[in-house]
This record gives sequence, structure tokens and C-alpha cells, in this order.
Amino acid sequence: MTAERETLRSIDLTRIGEGRYKATNARGGVLPVGSGSDPDFTPVELLLTAIAGCSAIDVDLITGKRAQPTSFEVHAEGDKIRDDQGNRMTNLRVTFDLVFPDGEGGDAARDVLQRAIEQSRDRLCTVSRTVAVASPVEMEKK
Repeated sequence: MTAERETLRSIDLTRIGEGRYKATNARGGVLPVGSGSDPDFTPVELLLTAIAGCSAIDVDLITGKRAQPTSFEVHAEGDKIRDDQGNRMTNLRVTFDLVFPDGEGGDAARDVLQRAIEQSRDRLCTVSRTVAVASPVEMEKK
């Protein structure tokens, strides 16, 4: 396997109905995607989910070494706008609401929480880092 293949991540998207699609990953996981007229996640909601999920994993791994949270909630939001640059999201924000148990481990987790969030934002989370550094997206017909 080449170094390029070791870094490659991919999904396949198949139309399953009008305005509805099925995303499938290489491990066989399936996720319905919709246009917003049904309960399926829209692509914008998936972007917010990906940002929140990626950062949540980072923060959980760092804080979880000290103590397991008794509550772990993450909220992601942003404004979908249309301007001279086209349709896009602005004002992206991820808010963490974590509760740790009383005691030494919980104190240690609380002490590293803000730094863990900052590390995820500034270095660790592949999804938010890709958005922040504005990686170009190529689209082509096969």
C-alpha cells in the first residue's frame, strides 16, 4: 500500500429517492442524507456534526485520561448564508458542556478541558482544521 493510499479517506453516495441519498463508508457504515424535507441529516448538518464529532473525540480522549464525564454534550451551529462568494457557512461555533465527577480525577479533567478544546480547534481536529485553512475542493465528471 502506498503512502497516498494509507492517507486516503472516502465515501460513496448513492441516490435512493428524490432528494435522498445513502452515504456508505469503506467499513460498510451507512448514513442517510437528505435535502431537508425529511428527518435525514442535510449536508450542512453533517458538516456541523463532523466538526462537533471530531472535536468531541479529541476532547474526550484528553479529558478521559483523567476522569470519565458524567455528562458530555456538544452543540455546533453556524449561519448558512448566500453572498458574492456563493452559499457557505459562517459564524461556526462549537460549545462543550461537560460535567466531571467530584474528586481528584474530575478536578484534573476540568483543569485540562479548556486546553483540550483549544488543541482540538488549533491542531487536532482534521475536520475543523480543513475548514479553517480553506482546503480547495475539486469536482469533476467521471
